[in-house]
Amino acid sequence: MARVYNFSAGPAVLPEEVLKEAADEMLDYKGSGQSVMEMSHRSKVYDAIIKEAEKDLRDLLNIPDNYKVLFLQGGASQFFAEVPMNLMKNKKAGYILTGQWAKKAFAEAKIYGEAVELASSADKTFSYIPDCSDLAITDDMDYVYICENNTIYGTKYKTLPNTKGKLLVSDVSSCFLSEPMDVTKYGVVYGGVQKNIGPAGVVIAIIREDLITDDVLEGTPTMLKWKTQSDNDSLYNTPPCYNIYICGKVFKWIKKMGGLSAMKEHNEKKAKILYDFLDESKMFKGTVRKEDRSLMNVPFVTDSEELNAKFIKEASEAGFVNLKGHRTVGGMRASIYNAMPIEGVEKLVEFMREFEKKNA
Repeated sequence: MARVYNFSAGPAVLPEEVLKEAADEMLDYKGSGQSVMEMSHRSKVYDAIIKEAEKDLRDLLNIPDNYKVLFLQGGASQFFAEVPMNLMKNKKAGYILTGQWAKKAFAEAKIYGEAVELASSADKTFSYIPDCSDLAITDDMDYVYICENNTIYGTKYKTLPNTKGKLLVSDVSSCFLSEPMDVTKYGVVYGGVQKNIGPAGVVIAIIREDLITDDVLEGTPTMLKWKTQSDNDSLYNTPPCYNIYICGKVFKWIKKMGGLSAMKEHNEKKAKILYDFLDESKMFKGTVRKEDRSLMNVPFVTDSEELNAKFIKEASEAGFVNLKGHRTVGGMRASIYNAMPIEGVEKLVEFMREFEKKNA
C-alpha cells in the first residue's frame, strides 16, 4: 500500500529516509550483529549512539555548555510535576494559560504550591496568545511557565513573555526543532518528541546547570530529580533506547536539510500554502488570530458539523489521514511538522478546493 499523508498531531509523520535507514539497520546495527532494540544501554555501541544524538542536538540549537541535555521518560505530562518539584523553592510560580496543556501543567503545579494565573486566552477558546508584555509577576515567584506552541488550538508565541528577570520554563513539544531558538532565554526547555523528532516515549529537557540541585521539594521521587538524571547522563535506569536512536537519526536528517534556519523556511512555505487557501476560501475558515498562527498545527472548520464529518471521511479515503480536530475545537486540524513534505500540503489544498466546489 502507498504511504498516506499523515496529518496527525502526534505520534506524527517521520522522515521517510530515517524510517528506511532504521529498517536497514533493524537486524544488524553497524556490524554489531544485533538490533538497537536489543542492545544494552550500558554497552559501548549504545553509549556512542546517545552521545552522538546529544552532540547533534547541541549543534542544531547552539546549546551552551552550561545547559544539560537529558533524554527522559514520562512524556511532557510527567514534566508538569517535575517542574514544580525541582524548581518551586518559594512554593510560588506564574502560569500563562494558552490551551489544554498549559492548563494541565497549571493544575499540576497547584498540588505543590501556589500557581498564579498571569494571563489567559480561555475567553476566546484559546484562539490567540495574550499580551505578555507587562504581567503581574511578583518577586517571590520561582519561575514563569508557558506552552510555546499550542498543538490543539494552533497558536504560537512569536514574542516570549517579559518575565521581569524571572526564570522562563517552556514546553516546546509541538514546535521543537521547527525553527531556531535561543536557549539562553530560558531556564528550562522541554518537549515530548512524538511530534517533530521521533517515536513517542522520550521527553528531551534542556536545563540550565545551576537549576539542577539537591534542593528539591520534599518527597520528590529519586527518578524525578533532575540531579539524578543529570549525574547519570540520562542512564540512571534503562532509557527508551530505540526511540533515542531514532531521534538521533532525525537530528542528522535536519542537519542534512540545512539546519534550523532551512527548516523554518521550509515550514513557513508549507504553512503559507494552507493559510493562504483558508483566507480566500468561502467554505473553510482558520480558527486562530492571524498574528498568533502556528507553523505546525493548523485548525480549521466549515460552518456545519455534517460538512466537517463529510470532509474528514472523504479526505481519509483519499489518503489524507488524521485530520479530525480536537474535541474542544471541533472541525479539522492539519499538523504539518518538519517531516511533512510540501507536496503533502499542496495536495491537501488541492483536495480542499475540489471538495469546496462539489459541496458549495
